[in-house]
Amino acid sequence: MDSRIRAAVLPLLVVGALWSTPFADAQPPPPADPGDLRVEAGVAPGAGVPDPRPGDAFADPKVADLQRTAADVQQQLGDLAGRVQVAQDGLNTATARLQRAAAERTAAEAEVEAQQQEVDKLTLSAFTAMGRPDTLRLLFATPSQRDLLDGAEMVSNVRAEQDSRLGGALERRRKAVDAEQAAAGVERTAAGTKSELDRSNADAANRADAVSSELRGPIDAANSAVLALRQAQKKRNDETTVNWKAYTDRLAAAGITPPSAAALRDPARLPAGLTPLPGQDGRAQAGVARSGKSGSEQLVLPAETIKAVTTAIAALGKPYVPRGGGEGPAAYSCDGLVRSVYSGAGLPQPGATADQFAVGRPVPVADVQPGDLVFLGPAKYGVQSVGVVLDGRTMLAADARSAGVVVADLPAGDTVLGVSRPSLGARPAEAVPQRAGGQLTWRCGGVETPPRTAGSDQAAGAWGGFPNGLIPGAALCPIGVGSHVLRCDAAQAFGELSRSYAGVFGAPICVTDSYRTFPAQVDLYRRKPSLAAVPGTSNHGWGLAVDLCGGPESYSSPQYAWLTAHSRAFGWAHPGWARAGGGREEPWHWEFTG
Repeated sequence: MDSRIRAAVLPLLVVGALWSTPFADAQPPPPADPGDLRVEAGVAPGAGVPDPRPGDAFADPKVADLQRTAADVQQQLGDLAGRVQVAQDGLNTATARLQRAAAERTAAEAEVEAQQQEVDKLTLSAFTAMGRPDTLRLLFATPSQRDLLDGAEMVSNVRAEQDSRLGGALERRRKAVDAEQAAAGVERTAAGTKSELDRSNADAANRADAVSSELRGPIDAANSAVLALRQAQKKRNDETTVNWKAYTDRLAAAGITPPSAAALRDPARLPAGLTPLPGQDGRAQAGVARSGKSGSEQLVLPAETIKAVTTAIAALGKPYVPRGGGEGPAAYSCDGLVRSVYSGAGLPQPGATADQFAVGRPVPVADVQPGDLVFLGPAKYGVQSVGVVLDGRTMLAADARSAGVVVADLPAGDTVLGVSRPSLGARPAEAVPQRAGGQLTWRCGGVETPPRTAGSDQAAGAWGGFPNGLIPGAALCPIGVGSHVLRCDAAQAFGELSRSYAGVFGAPICVTDSYRTFPAQVDLYRRKPSLAAVPGTSNHGWGLAVDLCGGPESYSSPQYAWLTAHSRAFGWAHPGWARAGGGREEPWHWEFTG
């Protein structure tokens, strides 16, 4: 092959080989520093779970109104957060596409430039040799017919390949320019959508701020109302305590020693000095008796019943908790209170309300006596609560909506499912009403969300008689660190966890955040909408989450490792989403799972 032709062909082949290599997709630039990431996600933006409880689940109608307002804002913020995230994803995709298109256009222009340089070089070479190589020049320059044919074929091939490469490069550039323009249009549209949603989100955040300001007064008023209600409740509780002591004092003054439950089960064989107490139907009641002359008779209850009621009255004012930890002594659920005081008095009771009703020996509602158990529905909700009867009008119960152990009026109508008398012992379990399909879950007088499955690493969520972030301080318990408070069972369990932690590290657990009010959630969302939980969804707002410091905020610290190994024994867990690689890494965030 002629050396001049060889020199012209080689650069073309090399350039072609280089530009035939496919391009790697261009990557978007690294994100800017997001700043302080210590923001609890609670529920990821766009995945807000509204509180499903109706207005009548709350202790005060005003609270139900606040709940509806909060839910409206929460729903709007949650919807916008999801749409903003989708728009951001779309913008990121469009930007990456534009970057790839721009890279392809740049590469195509480089190829055109390279091909044009080869053409220029070949042209210059031909001019220097007195003309571009062609068949006629070869005819006069070649010594033989064979060389003529070989040369003519090579010239033809070089010219064809040169034209093909240059044409391909030009076509590639044209397509790349078109693709870049299309990608730029898509990016402009995506950026416009994102910008519009950002404005809407800002407007919603401003509305949330406004609602927060509007709520501040009603929240304070609601809290004041709750405090006033609690003061009135305390007065009622104190009066009940005084009345009960007066009853036991009268028995002592009359020289009456309360007999055992077994001694009162057969009205025909009562201890000396006691007579049967007739029921509404005129027949003698089992499990109770009377003493003294007509007009000055004293009701005589079994010693075990008196002990159980006395213990229950001592628990008046203690906080309510929905499930685990409900057997005291720091806080109670309705069935936990019954099991604790009656089992402690020698009248064993199962743990769940429905089971207590199933094995309790029934008595007519009209014959209720102090110490009897009243089971509440209505039937469509199943056996959802239990109280200790104090007299024909009142009962003592750990009540969800009142958020404590209180004296309350006995309900009427179909709310009362039945009454049992623990002093009569247990019966074989019988069928009891079950919650109908599609009905909300009521428990201890309030609506709650179902607990998470066993072994869950996240808190259950809604409980008691108040919305997320609108729980009065009076319904929460201190954890012993600064002014931090949680739901009472969570606070009690955290205290135990912290004491065990201190035994290892020499100091209790450091806490930066615990219960978070709705206005505080709004403020956090306003400042960091892409990181913070949608207001009204954070488990901080249920008093079931803490943010830690002093070591646990680092995945590599011995404090974090210790909590990971031991926290579940105390009812606390580190949610999966907050773990390393979990998507929203927050080593400092821990939740009470019970």
